[in-house]
Amino acid sequence: MADIELHRVHALGLEGARAAADRMMEQLSARFGLQGTWEGNVLRFERPGVSGRLAVDERNLSLDVTLGFLLRAMRGSIQAEVLRELDRLFAKPNGAASPPKTSH
Repeated sequence: MADIELHRVHALGLEGARAAADRMMEQLSARFGLQGTWEGNVLRFERPGVSGRLAVDERNLSLDVTLGFLLRAMRGSIQAEVLRELDRLFAKPNGAASPPKTSH
């Protein structure tokens, strides 16, 4: 079961969503050493203590992240940072972000 599950609607289309996911992966790789690979429209990523997947389609994205034991204590701050990145990278073209849909 994922420690962080986020679902959102976006207005970027499939190509725009994949490009945004690639930008996010580049930043996470540089900052945290995450490695990611695409399997169809699902970006799978991992590093010691973190694994997850970001699935995108024309209008939706779904992010699931599993944290290792030591990082679970920081779940709230990690989720807040992820939400900020999603707001920035998957914002609607007019600059307004979609409201987050979260589930626990």
